[in-house]
Amino acid sequence: MPEFNRRQFLGLLATAAASAALPWSNALSAEAGLALGSASAFSWEGLIHQARLMALQPYQAAPQPNHDVLEQIDWAAHGKIHFKADDALFASGPGQYPIAFFHPGRFFQSPVQMFRLDKFTSGSKQTQLIAREILYDKRHFEMPDDSPAQHLGAHTSYAGFRIQESRLGDQTRLDWQHNDWAAFLGASYFRAIGDEYQYGLSARGIAINVVEPGLAEEFPAFTRFYFAPQTEGSDTVIVYALLDGPSITGAYRFAMTRGTGVVMDIEANLFLRKDVARFGIAPATSMYWFSEKDKAFQIDWRPEVHDSDGLALWTGADEHIWRPLIDRQTINVSSFADRNPRGYGLMQRERRFGEYLDEVHYERRPSLWIEPLEEWGEGSVQLVELSTDEELYDNIVAMWVPREKAIAGSSHRLRYRLHWQAEEPFKTDLARCVATRIGRGGEPAQRPPGVHKFEVEFKGGALDHLTPGTKVEAVLSAARGTISGVITEIVPNGVPGHWFTRFDFGVPEKETEPVDIRLFLRSGKQTLTETWLYQYHRSEIQLA
Repeated sequence: MPEFNRRQFLGLLATAAASAALPWSNALSAEAGLALGSASAFSWEGLIHQARLMALQPYQAAPQPNHDVLEQIDWAAHGKIHFKADDALFASGPGQYPIAFFHPGRFFQSPVQMFRLDKFTSGSKQTQLIAREILYDKRHFEMPDDSPAQHLGAHTSYAGFRIQESRLGDQTRLDWQHNDWAAFLGASYFRAIGDEYQYGLSARGIAINVVEPGLAEEFPAFTRFYFAPQTEGSDTVIVYALLDGPSITGAYRFAMTRGTGVVMDIEANLFLRKDVARFGIAPATSMYWFSEKDKAFQIDWRPEVHDSDGLALWTGADEHIWRPLIDRQTINVSSFADRNPRGYGLMQRERRFGEYLDEVHYERRPSLWIEPLEEWGEGSVQLVELSTDEELYDNIVAMWVPREKAIAGSSHRLRYRLHWQAEEPFKTDLARCVATRIGRGGEPAQRPPGVHKFEVEFKGGALDHLTPGTKVEAVLSAARGTISGVITEIVPNGVPGHWFTRFDFGVPEKETEPVDIRLFLRSGKQTLTETWLYQYHRSEIQLA
């Protein structure tokens, strides 16, 4: 995964077939403030066809502006460059969501072409879409006179875009000129705010060969975006995108709806130029450094630092699983085999300021839930965990990897929905895991070497409705190792429906392979909680 400064990045966020000029090229008025290119016909089917044809040709990267100048536009210089709100696409309509653009720089060098789509009715009364490129002009940006960006020459394009809040909305809180709710910037990365008005983790169009042994990860990029005319009164923005990379091409349709959070319906048509060893569909990328279970590290003054604290799974067999994230000392890939998953997501469940004590408000970061809109067949949700010693870099990836090999010449059509919000978007009677804590095993008088004590907390759901005296049982298992001292009780904090299970777990010192521990609570035959799944690796738990 590319390394860039996430904290500064989050601050930064605070077919069209090529043809000669056509008869309608002067029939549409220019966007106020923006220079538009000549018109050409556009259709979704045409964009798919274009991506298919591109996959039959060798990959060619688009020409870039002066590399030396781009290298000078570092974070500090880039932060002083601001798109002028008055020049935004759709600043005066149609619709309510203007589109602003990002300037290229050291960390976003790939040129991205932007196109405005308009409806055109010909003399035969047939309506079609017309695409015109939104041409780069540095005059659309406020920048210092001594900015390196003043010296960019030919082949300069925009780097990405963001969707501003409603120009018809509540100006007291969400002034559209200074607030946005979705952003596409860098390769195929994009993100949206949740119901707490914060950016956090990212999604990607595709993930190619993430941590695949012997292969370099590939970062295909969205090279074109087409902005459909918005419908008055609608909360949905439709954007089409063309993806290109050494091993893959693709055509994407995004239907993005601004509600309490943000929901994106995505259709992707993908065409492979080359074989791909690890083909990551609907990937999410996040940052996890440490949480309450990692307190022995004591390397930072804050209690916790993360954009996401766990992977949630809803399997095709209707099991709900919670897998806490771990800052690995080495690269780790966990695979959760499944058939037609109901969904998965990188979630941020800890929602109190006191759990982070940071003015950047990690407690407000959105979760991202991925919901397939059709059957995906056999494959696995794969979780990639890397090590980090700072909050600046994304080190977590979750994605769906089909069982079928991704080979050159193959094509794939996918439909799925992204939910950017605080909680999972579905209702369940199962209590959810709210904390994982790890300490020394045994009791004060005796601390067996190599034994660790776990406390796992569940809250809500069916636990809220237990009658006094109901027997609650911990169903606890591990492939290897010894479990002892199991206790399951109500957390003595007066909060209804808040329970914990505490137990000791250990493996022989010679044991070097990770061990999966599984736990859920039940009463009689009734399952009360989701399944907590933890990958235990003795060498990675270091206690003072």
